[in-house]
Amino acid sequence: MAASKKAVLGPLVGAVDQGTSSTRFLVFNSKTAELLSHHQVEIKQEFPREGWVEQDPKEILHSVYECIEKTCEKLGQLNIDISNIKAIGVSNQRETTVVWDKLTGEPLYNAVVWLDLRTQSTVESLSKRIPGNNNFVKSKTGLPLSTYFSAVKLRWLLDNVRKVQKAVEEKRALFGTIDSWLIWSLTGGVNGGVHCTDVTNASRTMLFNIHSLEWDKQLCEFFGIPMEILPNVRSSSEIYGLMKAGALEGVPISGCLGDQSAALVGQMCFQNGQAKNTYGTGCFLLCNTGHKCVFSDHGLLTTVAYKLGRDKPVYYALEGSVAIAGAVIRWLRDNLGIIESSEEIEKLAKEVGTSYGCYFVPAFSGLYAPYWEPSARGIICGLTQFTNKCHIAFAALEAVCFQTREILDAMNRDCGIPLSHLQVDGGMTSNKILMQLQADILYIPVVKPSMPETTALGAAMAAGAAEGVGVWSLEPEDLSAVTMERFEPQINAEESEIRYSTWKKAVMKSMGWVTTQSPESGDPSIFCSLPLGFFIVSSMVMLIGARYISGIP
Repeated sequence: MAASKKAVLGPLVGAVDQGTSSTRFLVFNSKTAELLSHHQVEIKQEFPREGWVEQDPKEILHSVYECIEKTCEKLGQLNIDISNIKAIGVSNQRETTVVWDKLTGEPLYNAVVWLDLRTQSTVESLSKRIPGNNNFVKSKTGLPLSTYFSAVKLRWLLDNVRKVQKAVEEKRALFGTIDSWLIWSLTGGVNGGVHCTDVTNASRTMLFNIHSLEWDKQLCEFFGIPMEILPNVRSSSEIYGLMKAGALEGVPISGCLGDQSAALVGQMCFQNGQAKNTYGTGCFLLCNTGHKCVFSDHGLLTTVAYKLGRDKPVYYALEGSVAIAGAVIRWLRDNLGIIESSEEIEKLAKEVGTSYGCYFVPAFSGLYAPYWEPSARGIICGLTQFTNKCHIAFAALEAVCFQTREILDAMNRDCGIPLSHLQVDGGMTSNKILMQLQADILYIPVVKPSMPETTALGAAMAAGAAEGVGVWSLEPEDLSAVTMERFEPQINAEESEIRYSTWKKAVMKSMGWVTTQSPESGDPSIFCSLPLGFFIVSSMVMLIGARYISGIP
């Protein structure tokens, strides 16, 4: 029997989407933006101490190779010729910090994840050295001094990990965010791997001048970072190097965007004033501000949105960052065990249709925008004997929506023109209850693309449009029309405001839980560092005890 003929679909583009919770590889048709196939692998997060979040860089790299191989196998089963894949883009979790040995290719420590809080004392000591009338860190980077960004994580590694110190002394160390680690490894590693990053990822390190688009000598001296370990900064769309192994050996890697910038591109927010909100591990609202750096008066970040070619102009964005969104669902699954899969939360929430006065502030890593309050910790309040796991599940979904409302309000105040609707994407948008809640709490329509993989799509678009590849046109008339699902507000504005104002009360109660005083001192603040689950379980035990004592069955 003759072999079946391979389908001809025109040029294809692949995208590595390396997130905090999982790695994926997706393949798109460059002419229609149709998703043809993908594969996903969950990534383990390690919590060696309270507030510490780490991942294994080698596990992340292996997951990329596995996703590429499995996706190529799936394409073969669909009779699609993988030789049509003309380019690969990379999208990644931002800020997460890796240092590795350029001679052996081995990481010198685990990746310190963006959510990690171990650097709080470093941040406090550094903040004392910034003049009150000249915050040169914020004016040059657009960022507040925070545990969130890479510079303080790298400073911690240089101060505390002897292997890193020794490698720096011997000129063997390379630093990068996840994009740099992957591109260096995929393009050959110790055998000529390309050590680079793009402007969007560089802008999240606190070492990068977003005006000159260069590593900044003053910032590097302030944080004590040797400039020779930093990657070369490139545009978001150009050929960085070729794949050196695996099923796609020889294919150029020609797109690189931090995940939130990739989603902005994938949502085709190319005009000044267009915005999107991505629901992933965290929640990130970005608004394109064009060629102008707009600095926020309301707790938002100024960041590089994209630069789609070496000779193309840079675009900037205002960003509202929420640390915990999808991560709260994973916490309910892995830490409390009240759901067995992430999808189950929608079913639980649907059973009750309300939180019954229960409010959940998931400040596991402090509060990000608009508060930037590292002393905050997670609380669940408004509990009664009637509260059950369904109400807590509903409150967790509401928490994501309330946090989005806070950053949207801040963005509206900064921009002066309120958004008339919110474009959304990310894994959590498949939850219809969440999307309806979001429309109700914002009191504007929420608009979701039928193909939610906009982060990967943005990376693919950047890769396919690169000079020397040229298989994806970014001209407005050539961009594919996207079908949308729309969620309209279904409650009255007064009810929406009451719920939001109660949430704000809960947020205030979450602040000031952590002090820098050592727990060994016997200070009662030691209890503030106990896991949130301790308080929930304790509350439940007290409730059960009270019922028993009062003779209630």
